[in-house]
Amino acid sequence: MSSVLFVCTANICRSPMAMAIFRDLLRDRADAPDWRIESAGVWAIDGQAAASFSRAVMQQRGLDLGGHRSKTVTCELLGSFDLILTMERGQKEALIAEFPMMDGKVHLLSEAAGSYGDIEDPYGRGLADFEATAHELATLLSLGKENILRLAGLTVS
Repeated sequence: MSSVLFVCTANICRSPMAMAIFRDLLRDRADAPDWRIESAGVWAIDGQAAASFSRAVMQQRGLDLGGHRSKTVTCELLGSFDLILTMERGQKEALIAEFPMMDGKVHLLSEAAGSYGDIEDPYGRGLADFEATAHELATLLSLGKENILRLAGLTVS
């Protein structure tokens, strides 16, 4: 089973949306049921629902975050994934500093799409900001899909 973990700060906005969008992008692959695509947060409070605007924006896209519950990054969790994609450079740096053995597995999500920038956190802002973040995530994930599959060790088809 191949696996991708999306990581943001609290695991209630960006990483759950990235998880849902990426699952949707890959749903037509024959091996989709064998994938593990999840999300976590570097400073998450375990058990929190996705932010209401995250749920609303994903619902507009036909995706459901209703069952999402936040979880905190741990060494054990990171070790169980083939690829870890962060939303911000600081998150990538923090994970590598705290878990140096994960260095080769941790990448910035934007890097997978050929750029190098942070995905701004919409937390505490309005619906339009969440829509913009979802659009940015969808664009990066679409552009970087083949590279993400390669980084995770998945067969590209």
